[in-house]
Amino acid sequence: MWRALVFLALLAVAAFGAVWVADHPGTVTIVWSGYQIGVSLAVALVGVLVAVLVVGLILAVVRGVIGLPGFLSRSTRERRRAKGMSALSRGMIAVGSGDPLAARRHAGDAERLLGAQPLTLLLKAQAAQISGDRDAAEKAFRSMADDPETRVLGLRGLYVEARRREDDSAARAYATEAARLAPSVTWANDAVLEAQCADGDWAGATETVERRASLGLMDKNAARRQRAVLLTASAQLHEAGEPDAALAEAQKAVNLVPDLVPAACIAGRLLARKGDLRKAAKVLQTAWKAEPHPDLAKVYLTLRPGDSTQDRLNRAEVLARLSSWHPEARLAVAQAATEARDFAKARDVLAPLVADHPTVRICLQMARIEQGEHGAETGRAREWLARATRAPRDPAWIADGIVSERWAPVSPISGRVDAFVWKTPPELLGGPGADDAEHEPESAPTGVKNLASSTARADGPTMTAKPKGDPVAGSAYLVDSGTPPVPPVFKAGQAAGSNEPPELRGLS
Repeated sequence: MWRALVFLALLAVAAFGAVWVADHPGTVTIVWSGYQIGVSLAVALVGVLVAVLVVGLILAVVRGVIGLPGFLSRSTRERRRAKGMSALSRGMIAVGSGDPLAARRHAGDAERLLGAQPLTLLLKAQAAQISGDRDAAEKAFRSMADDPETRVLGLRGLYVEARRREDDSAARAYATEAARLAPSVTWANDAVLEAQCADGDWAGATETVERRASLGLMDKNAARRQRAVLLTASAQLHEAGEPDAALAEAQKAVNLVPDLVPAACIAGRLLARKGDLRKAAKVLQTAWKAEPHPDLAKVYLTLRPGDSTQDRLNRAEVLARLSSWHPEARLAVAQAATEARDFAKARDVLAPLVADHPTVRICLQMARIEQGEHGAETGRAREWLARATRAPRDPAWIADGIVSERWAPVSPISGRVDAFVWKTPPELLGGPGADDAEHEPESAPTGVKNLASSTARADGPTMTAKPKGDPVAGSAYLVDSGTPPVPPVFKAGQAAGSNEPPELRGLS
């Protein structure tokens, strides 16, 4: 629209000028070297216009001849660049599709046409990776790490290669350098955090989480929980030797996440040890209301070591009322009633759970009731022990396919913080079924087949096979239920020791 208006305006000006020249006739005289030339004004103007056009044409031809070498050079470079970008694009597609031969061919073409640019180095490294040429990949990543523009990307590649060859120290150094150069890089912060947790540097790990939260790299609620988990891990480490420091860390963790069971247990134990029973009970009750857990019940019932069995039973009933008689509360009351030799009350409390698919712990508790009241050799006790071998599993701490009786701050498989969750293991990891019973020794007493494996599942170490599709599928792990801060992981087939509960030994 504006162009049309401008064109019409210029056309109007030209028409006005032509009319003005026509209305004002005149003569233009040119005197040069004794010659005198006289022409009209209109002819003079046309001559000037033609002269300008001829001079402009001559200048354009001269400029084109002078700039011809440069034009040819630029054209060649553009063609090479276009071919190089095409090779780069095809190489990326080959890498994505998993074609190592095409990827290497296109990477070579891109490097020959474009030179050692960041993208060509990246393509070369990725082509070497999918081809299995680790040396070439590492060489390309080192070249990238030497360039300030691609240093972080090169460090990322070197970190991945170091992890593949299981060189943890080199991987840690690359991640630390990348985190220093670019504090907002997520992978570097994750790697540094994992290394700090592996070293037990809980204070450094907490600082890393706080820095990530301040940079906006993670959600505030997630950062809050991770800080609480790391503080709990440090409290676990210091609980035996430095109880004051452990109590301060556990209380900080409880303030951040009141329902974090391990933190509440540590805080409750240490507060009770200092004689502050009221505060200890409040911490444990708050966590119990959010998530009834057997560890919380155990600590709560033993706040005062000198309490009688009846006192512990009364405390268990308090937990039951707080949680509206949650199954964990019923188990705690039944255990306390059994210790107080109130077997009738213990049976009555467990009756709703017994009627609805009793789990391993419920069956074992019923066996303890029968043993306590009638002796270890009764048929009822043996019947409950037999039911325990095939009963559904109870909730446990689970992380990355590991089933543990104890909580840990990080996963022993992936190193992920706050990986353990309290839930019921899937049936794939459950107790033996009918097929297992067919292979049991015929000499085993009726009703107590596979008792050792059942007992180990219920109260001792837990062996869990990784499901198919997991990165370490086919492996099995034995997680000890002892007292170390982080539960050790053993290979499958390692002896579990004498972790069988005392009341079940000698019954088979």
